[in-house]
Amino acid sequence: MTTSHATKPVGATPEPTTEPAARLPLAALLALATAVFVTSLTETLPAGLLPAMSADLGVSESAAGQTVTVYALGTALTAIPLSAATAGWRRKRLLLTSMAGFAAANTVTALSTDHTLTMAARFLAGVAAGLAWALLAGYARRLAPAHLQGKAIAVAMAGIPVALSLGVPAGTFLGEALSWQVAFLAMTGLTVALLGWIAAIVPDQPGRTRTPRVTAEGAGTPGVFRVPGVMPALRAPGVTPVLLVTLVFVLAHTVLYTFVAAFLAELGMGDSVDLVLLVFGAASLVGIWVVGTQINRRLRTLMIAGILLVALAAALLALLADSAAVVYVAVTLWGLGWGGAPTLLQTAAGDAAGEHADAAQAVLVTLWNAAMAAGGVVGGILLGLLGPASFPWSVLVLLAPVLVIVLVARRHGFPKSRTESAG
Repeated sequence: MTTSHATKPVGATPEPTTEPAARLPLAALLALATAVFVTSLTETLPAGLLPAMSADLGVSESAAGQTVTVYALGTALTAIPLSAATAGWRRKRLLLTSMAGFAAANTVTALSTDHTLTMAARFLAGVAAGLAWALLAGYARRLAPAHLQGKAIAVAMAGIPVALSLGVPAGTFLGEALSWQVAFLAMTGLTVALLGWIAAIVPDQPGRTRTPRVTAEGAGTPGVFRVPGVMPALRAPGVTPVLLVTLVFVLAHTVLYTFVAAFLAELGMGDSVDLVLLVFGAASLVGIWVVGTQINRRLRTLMIAGILLVALAAALLALLADSAAVVYVAVTLWGLGWGGAPTLLQTAAGDAAGEHADAAQAVLVTLWNAAMAAGGVVGGILLGLLGPASFPWSVLVLLAPVLVIVLVARRHGFPKSRTESAG
């Protein structure tokens, strides 16, 4: 998953004299959406290729599956410090660097015959993702006029459901028809083409000037919280609720999504995984479109609706999953509710943090990927102890505190409109 600000940071390098266009710069935003697609598909591609990968690497499918976990860990462990270390870099240079990292990592993954080397390459891909996710949402916002920033993020984040609905099935098809190595090499080819697209089309934006690494106020604070801007961002009203919602909501989603194949197999729908994911992805695209058109006026309503839709989907899967038709209805509701979640959470975090939005986005990226890694672990434990039927019930349990937090954070964090939040 996924991440920045409308307000210019204190001490920032002066902005270019050219004001953002009065309409969305679609060519540039679609390039960012493709970058999001690359990051999302690189993370999830092994899920459809595990049998072949495990056979060629000489490890179990469970061990091969850790290529997804180590990617998420690479992002979670490095997003905040790398975001701080590269704060002064110009945005285009940073984006090109992160995409080059993906090209290198996917190439090594495709050519590797050693599991340890493959895991190292996947960790490098996660590091590149940490750079990208802490950059992309903010970059999209800065390319658009203020009244279109929500739509700009929605366009950029459309790469996520496209990756899940089309990219994973396409990668799986390539892996089955040719080889899993070809699927990863195809990702390299796409990324190389994207580097040229970004270089030619995407306008540059400045970074921000460095601030002292540790202030007297933060001298006793350990770890990532000493990174410039993190503590002020966390103190901003509304940021902590958004981050808590991100952590638990992503965990709930990941537990079910990661093991959806096992859940469907239990229902006798093991041959329909690709179709189910296609329905989920199509519904997610609709969800992100709705969010993009309404986020400026109805951020709070959209967030609550998304949570309730995912909860309803989980309830249907828990109680009525013996019907294939109900499963498809539930997956459609799940996609509608989840599709706009990255845009909503990134926008809410950026608005709440104000001038410290970049730091807030870096924390959000870290928590997002920590939740994804934890989702794989929690899902594996549930699968072993209680079986696949426990997944939708776990989603319902986790969504209860998520809904409560959003309902309570009505003034800061998840206000009725972005105008209200800015005020």
